[in-house]
Amino acid sequence: MTPIIEVAETLSTRAFEKVDEWLRHSLPGPCSFCLSPALPGRAWCRSCLDALPWNVQACRQCGEPLPAVAAERCGRCLSQPPAFNWTFAGLRYDAEIVTLMHRFKFSGKPRAGVVLASLMLETLKALPQKDMPQTLVALPRHPSRAREFGFDQAAWLTTYLSRHLGIVEAKAHRVRHTPTQRGLDRRARQRNLRNAFRIDGPLTGRVAVVDDIMTTGASLDELARACLTAGADEVLAWAIARTPPATAG
Repeated sequence: MTPIIEVAETLSTRAFEKVDEWLRHSLPGPCSFCLSPALPGRAWCRSCLDALPWNVQACRQCGEPLPAVAAERCGRCLSQPPAFNWTFAGLRYDAEIVTLMHRFKFSGKPRAGVVLASLMLETLKALPQKDMPQTLVALPRHPSRAREFGFDQAAWLTTYLSRHLGIVEAKAHRVRHTPTQRGLDRRARQRNLRNAFRIDGPLTGRVAVVDDIMTTGASLDELARACLTAGADEVLAWAIARTPPATAG
């Protein structure tokens, strides 16, 4: 990573940390979605929380939203399972989450990022301790892509979760610049990412690979393979939101 990118990352991280601190000290305040009074210590009201597009019925392994009546795993995971064992993506990339994610990902709005990360953290804390990983690994972006967005969203999210959950981070690197994944189907994404990642140092135990949005899961699948090569016993996939099949590219 170049010095310019490192400075930009530091400035962005500080901005998000300031907003995080402000939210903790100013809450309760207005709901981030409807501006009515928020729940104590939260950035949302009960009505808006309940109305969010929760990814309740989903494939356990890849997190893809499924019909109301479906098996635990989708047909694709039964025939071609990814390298990660199961996925935690509590929300669908739909409705209000799309608006918040655009503010966070494409406009670099700190409050939107903190609200999304707080929603993810809220649901992660409900998981049994036995399902928690020992290490978190952010999906790395190439410096040119980080420069395009102004910061690395997955790296910031992973550090946020690490700090609040008390789970250590391991560093992954994108060892070659891959073309954008936008517009590519699942197979093309897999070819595009083959052998694209390297992990710093050996890993042990259970590892969670982290990204903000999970579309087809190809990127996290390839990162999971790198984690297994580095010594991980098991890999989970964590994301704020999962793209529904109708819009997954």
